[in-house]
Amino acid sequence: MSTGERPNLPPPMNSIFTDEPITDPLPLYRLRDGLMAVDLLAAAISHLDFFTWLSDHPSTLGAICVHFQIRPRPADVLLTLCYAMGLVTQAGGVFHVTARSREHLVATSPWSLKPYYDTLKNRPQTLEYVEVLRTGRAANWGSSHSAAWAQSMESDAFADEFTAAMDCRGVLLAPALAKKVDLSQHKALLDVAGGSGIYACAFTMRHAHLQTTVFEKPPVDRIAQRAIQRRGLEKRVEVLAGDMFESELPEGFDAVLLSNILHDWDEPVAEALLAKAARALPSGGLLLIHDAFLDAAKTGPLPVAMYSALLMHSTEGRCYSTAEVRIWLERHGLDWAGQYPTAVDRSVILARKI
Repeated sequence: MSTGERPNLPPPMNSIFTDEPITDPLPLYRLRDGLMAVDLLAAAISHLDFFTWLSDHPSTLGAICVHFQIRPRPADVLLTLCYAMGLVTQAGGVFHVTARSREHLVATSPWSLKPYYDTLKNRPQTLEYVEVLRTGRAANWGSSHSAAWAQSMESDAFADEFTAAMDCRGVLLAPALAKKVDLSQHKALLDVAGGSGIYACAFTMRHAHLQTTVFEKPPVDRIAQRAIQRRGLEKRVEVLAGDMFESELPEGFDAVLLSNILHDWDEPVAEALLAKAARALPSGGLLLIHDAFLDAAKTGPLPVAMYSALLMHSTEGRCYSTAEVRIWLERHGLDWAGQYPTAVDRSVILARKI
């Protein structure tokens, strides 16, 4: 190596909290997050012949569920995806096909692409979507594990793999969130189900005074402790073992973070978790909900609708709309304090405890 040449060394580990990448990874995130949306669409075209029926029978979500004998959660995700793709429209709660889907997805049209999609109808992921639509139960994570995602997380090996994946995503998202939300007037942040602790670490690096705690169940609590130690922040970021489903959230924090949590669970469970966060906060405390949100009318944006298809397949949840979150906040004594974009189609909703 010549004398002025710099060695190709990785940046210091904690530089991720202060530096930003030179190139934009958004297209790569969207490819991964939208990977399975086409299989959901193929299930609707080839197995349900959804657009042919809807063309002759404009219907509500409930009527669609009854006719096709599918469950409301996956049907909601399917309709949102179709709306965001310009394949259906909605008026007064009744869904109609658009000109595009009438020409190209209705079986009787001379331009129908249904036979083209039918050649791929037996892809394993497409068949899994048929089952999820009909039962409402999540398929196995990534179509490769013997147990559903929530149960797989109790295994050390899967929990380590999955937490590493979420930490990798958090390398970009966590600093973006910490830059967007000013916690200079807050004393203590509780990161609920915080995985590797990367979000707590990002806020700790941004606010030297802030006490941060990751609340996680075993075995992820141990994974978090190791990850925080590798970042040299074990003296500033605490890990508290606990189960957010089995107990109330710990008190003593004037800010609570739910980052990429609600989308893993069906509506009653997601609202119950938000309610627990509200109960844990003191009056004036701040709730941060960081996620990929649909717009209020559930018409998009398309990348979030596609991501919701992946979540519907592999978890018990989906992406929620800002209107749905507003209703939950009002029910549980929280005032909407704004929504702010962070990175890669995510944003943070802030709410104050009344």
